[in-house]
Amino acid sequence: MSNIRYYISIFARRMPWFLIVAGLISGFAVAVAITLPPAYVSSTRLLVESSQIPGQLAAPTVELSGEERLQIFETQLLTRANMLEIARELDVLPDQRNLSPDEIVAGMRSRTSIRNQAGRNRATLMTISFESEDPRKAAAVLNEYLTRVLNLDTEYRTGRATQTQQFFEQEVQRLGEQLDQQSGEILRFKTEHADALPDAQDFRRNRQTALQERLVQTERDISELEDQKQRLEQVFVATGQVQAGEVGANRSPDQVALDEARTQLREALLIYSETNPRVKMLQARVDQLALVVAEAQVEAEGSGTRDATVPVNPAQTLYELQVAELDSKLASLTDQKQRTEVELDKLEDAIARTSANAIALEALERDYTNIQDQYNQASARLATASTGERIELLSRGQRVTVVEQPSVPTEPTKPNRLKLGAAGVGAGILAGAALIALLEMLNTSARRPIDLVNGLGITPLATVPYLRTRREKFRRRASLIAVILVIGAAIPASIYAVHTYYQPLDLIADRIMNKLGVRG
Repeated sequence: MSNIRYYISIFARRMPWFLIVAGLISGFAVAVAITLPPAYVSSTRLLVESSQIPGQLAAPTVELSGEERLQIFETQLLTRANMLEIARELDVLPDQRNLSPDEIVAGMRSRTSIRNQAGRNRATLMTISFESEDPRKAAAVLNEYLTRVLNLDTEYRTGRATQTQQFFEQEVQRLGEQLDQQSGEILRFKTEHADALPDAQDFRRNRQTALQERLVQTERDISELEDQKQRLEQVFVATGQVQAGEVGANRSPDQVALDEARTQLREALLIYSETNPRVKMLQARVDQLALVVAEAQVEAEGSGTRDATVPVNPAQTLYELQVAELDSKLASLTDQKQRTEVELDKLEDAIARTSANAIALEALERDYTNIQDQYNQASARLATASTGERIELLSRGQRVTVVEQPSVPTEPTKPNRLKLGAAGVGAGILAGAALIALLEMLNTSARRPIDLVNGLGITPLATVPYLRTRREKFRRRASLIAVILVIGAAIPASIYAVHTYYQPLDLIADRIMNKLGVRG
């Protein structure tokens, strides 16, 4: 009980300070609550509609969720440039000419309220509100907000769709140019290595086998002709004569082929008529071989021609004719052998180069296939992007629509003067009590017997308080009453002076609320 009386006495002693602080804060709060002009709030509601065309039929170009889209619009709407432009265009804030750009932006943002509602199996909504002392300005600002949000939505949808289409158009063009370039590289490579391409490797190997067999046969024929020529020379040197059957026994391959062709023709005529295609083919072959044999005989006879003045020896002439015929055959076979060897060398070189060419060509074709796949994918995506752009241009995709249009409010919604006044009085009382507690914590003087015990470590036998005379008590009470009267007069006077000569209290409160980002 004594402690309670002690604290009450301390509070009574510090009462002037408490009254000063509590009176100033409470008076200012009450004055602000009374002088604050009425605030009107206008609001609008927006809805994110789903695409009107199912995604299975046409994939949308813009794939953001409705909540993410609204967050983007909110961020873009509350930019510094937008706030300054709208405030200056509509002269929204009171005493706006004397406000700095930062204060204008803070004031516009503090008066703007945006709430988004979204959830699973729920529609995505945005509610935008704006507070102003003038109901028409509140509705005008909200209409400007609404216009900008709808413009942002349109620009965002069409911009994304157009940019997507342009990107894939560029990709298709770029990949098409790469395809043309790669096709040119493949064509150039095939032209430069036409003799050693992998797709003709089987043909070259078969040709190589055939040429090798021909080369062996040619070498065998050359060997036989050389043996025949050697025997002919030996017989002629030994006897001076040529064997009668030597010429007929050494017929050329063309003569043998001619005889065989004639035999086949005679056999065919026994079965078919002369107009039969097979008979005509055999007849043409016989004529061709006969011409070849005749030319060979003329050449052989021409090489054995002698001067008419020289006596002719029949055996010598026959010998020379046969030797000339054998030399002609040997020359022909030798030339054929050389051509075969040259062609074989070329084939072996081409076959050796085919493996490397196959690897290089495979790499070129693989790159071409990869580019072709990318080109096909880009073309398919371009078609999808074109469809998506068409959907967005016709506003058939996901879009923002207005559910509730802004209207001019008829009744003020703020401020709650009673709430503001009560809060100000409560804050003043708490501030005064806090000041008293601070002063007491800083005061270390002894005012109770227990303070002596705690401070000096001794226990006094008795303590006598300071006794004031009647005159001192009168002075003290008079001073307290004077302080209370002065405080009671000074607080309203100071508030009036600030409101009249410095700045209206409602503007001061408005600036404070703008800085704090709250509204009364």
